[in-house]
Amino acid sequence: MNDRYIYPDQLEIRTLDRPVNATIRVPGSKSITNRALVLAALTDMDVPMTIRGASQCEDTEVMVRCLQTLGFSVEPDWTNNNIVFPFQEGARVPAASADLHVADSGTTMRFLCALVCAGIGRYRIDGSMRMRQRPIQDLLDALNQISGVRARCERDNGFPPVTIESSGLRGGRVSIKADVSSQFTSAILLVAAFSEVDLTVEVQGASVSQPFIDMTVAMLAQWGVHVRQVGVGQYTVASEDIGHNPMTYFVEPDASAASYVWAAAAIVGGRTHVPGVTTDSIQGDAQFTQLLEKMGCEAEIKSSEFVIHGAPLHGITADMNAISDTVPTLAAVACFADSPTTIRNVAHIRHKECDRISALCTELRKLGVEVEEYTDGLNITPRPMHGAEIETYNDHRIAMSMALIGLKVPGVIIKNPGCVAKTYPGYWDDFQKLYG
Repeated sequence: MNDRYIYPDQLEIRTLDRPVNATIRVPGSKSITNRALVLAALTDMDVPMTIRGASQCEDTEVMVRCLQTLGFSVEPDWTNNNIVFPFQEGARVPAASADLHVADSGTTMRFLCALVCAGIGRYRIDGSMRMRQRPIQDLLDALNQISGVRARCERDNGFPPVTIESSGLRGGRVSIKADVSSQFTSAILLVAAFSEVDLTVEVQGASVSQPFIDMTVAMLAQWGVHVRQVGVGQYTVASEDIGHNPMTYFVEPDASAASYVWAAAAIVGGRTHVPGVTTDSIQGDAQFTQLLEKMGCEAEIKSSEFVIHGAPLHGITADMNAISDTVPTLAAVACFADSPTTIRNVAHIRHKECDRISALCTELRKLGVEVEEYTDGLNITPRPMHGAEIETYNDHRIAMSMALIGLKVPGVIIKNPGCVAKTYPGYWDDFQKLYG
């Protein structure tokens, strides 16, 4: 694992008594990196391929290790944020059996369930205790519609560990529910081009976090794969539709990570710059700047970056289904508005690294904020705040967002700050840059 950072048991946040003026380069997108790893692993290549600007975090390290266990040739160069794939014959899983452990990485769990269906053999995928509480049955139900695949939960309870037996990815037509996680749909789309015949994916009902499915489709296009979308929620991918193998693939900076930097300017005033995240981003979370604008901030859009200028904040009502990873960030900002903020349509974030709705309500109340909890969101009414010890529930997004409150409120202590290693190991180093 990443050993460049040493974390204390708890961390007291220093207040910032002046407007911020900082430029912070956030790491590469974890979501893009893990998608690129799946595509590169299955792609035929007669020359080395390099993923540049890759995110080094627990989620991507876990994915790399699992691919290596499956027999893929993957050579991470974390010093330079690169991952190299030497020559390989793709479209098949080299190993006929494997016992894979994904720790807390939901992305890795979902993507590997689909990837191993391209192999011929038996594969077991397990994770942490929290991973054993995160639903997976909807994805397995979809995979079982593919001829030659048998996927099941070992305990028949809808949760990992998972065992998958496959005789190869044969394609066909599958229907899938995506109201718990968009990653179920993305997982199948990522491997669809490597099936024996065309594969059509039909999404039943509404999909949460639709921008992440759009990201997957955009990345497939970058790989030369054309995904034909007919109507709402129906995607068809032609077998072996790989148009080209990009010898170098560049990963965008992580827009979810950028949300914390932008939020700092909203909370303390001043301005923050995040180079590399632009309006052309394939990441939906770049839309977070639009919510800050609605609250009163100014978003300056330059050719290669967003610059957020802080201003007096006003409460808003926001449907955050599409960008739900930034719910904790907006919750932190909302504490400093002059009126209540309501966040709705994010019931699915109860199935993340923790129940994020419940966790946010509990921790904000500790700080003195008035919070009303809904099944699908929360209402935040600003009140005078005071310091408190913040439980992070081993959830990186709770830790990173609640720390922002400490920029204005003395005595905010973040417990288990090392949980940020899941997606942003250097967060606390970058956080210090806010102080100049």
